[in-house]
Amino acid sequence: MITRHATPNIPLLVADLLLLLTISAVTAAAQTPRSSEQQTDAQPTVVMQSPMATAPSIRADDLQCTGFIEYAPDRNPRQIVGGEEEQEQNIYAEGDVVYVNAGQQQGVTVGQEYHVVRPRGRFTSKFSKKDGNLGVYTQELGRLRVTEVKDRVSVAVISRACDNILLGDLLRPVMQRVSPVRRDAGRLNRFADPSGKQTGRIVLARDGREMLSRSQIVFIDLGYEDNLKTGQYLTIYRPVGTPNVAQFRDAEISSNASSGFGSDRFRGGKFSNKAQRVQDETGFSMINPPINTPTIKRRRPTPPRKIVGEMVVLDVQSRTATAVITLVAQEIHTGDFVEVQ
Repeated sequence: MITRHATPNIPLLVADLLLLLTISAVTAAAQTPRSSEQQTDAQPTVVMQSPMATAPSIRADDLQCTGFIEYAPDRNPRQIVGGEEEQEQNIYAEGDVVYVNAGQQQGVTVGQEYHVVRPRGRFTSKFSKKDGNLGVYTQELGRLRVTEVKDRVSVAVISRACDNILLGDLLRPVMQRVSPVRRDAGRLNRFADPSGKQTGRIVLARDGREMLSRSQIVFIDLGYEDNLKTGQYLTIYRPVGTPNVAQFRDAEISSNASSGFGSDRFRGGKFSNKAQRVQDETGFSMINPPINTPTIKRRRPTPPRKIVGEMVVLDVQSRTATAVITLVAQEIHTGDFVEVQ
């Protein structure tokens, strides 16, 4: 606090002027910005990631290795028929030089790229309600690029290998796929009501997996005939109470004996502490059976389904589609239901 005192031999007006100058100097000093060295103790600015931040559902390289179930396969005769080092090599990987049974006569040109695929056979599933087979399960093994063209044969280099490549593997024109954007994990509503749209099942997973998690490739029994489209999101669910791996019988925890639970001396009580309630609480019969779990479940209204994850469609065929799992609430397995959102 600044107090004005009268100064001898100085007029009162001059004393007032000195007081005002002192106050102005103090105010200016308080408002002067500090240098960068003086501001090191300032609170840092925290930039929070947007709750709607997005990322690709699957890496671009993995898009070449998804596979598909094709109902009417294209009978393309182009295949890998040899390799530069075939005298000592039976399997081929990225960087290896291979020979293709097509050349100038078949319209092959330098720089052309092909997907390497391996049909594994007709596929059926006990999970699908569709009659007959779903198509030919075909693995995608990688990609190659033609580097030199002869009359009836071409030389190519394997530019991407997802698995071992063998002689006899077929070639397909490169299929351009775009990775859909993965939505924020907070968008998964584990108790969402059914959408009423198309439903199907997970009938297969890449590499024969049965227990699945995020970013893994699966195949579902929905396709063009079900009006499914690339980029659509589907909810993964199963009916509540459905077992995961093993089926256990509905055994109750304890019986409801009406005597024998207390000692003969201290009479702790004749009722079991673990049994469910009796069906007739006013009954005095020695045999008064408790209510049981199957009865409760049979009489209850329909509970919410168990939502375990979300997926997005990468590729659509006639009767099936290839999808990648984007969100997981718990383990997912083949046989789980899917519904278009």
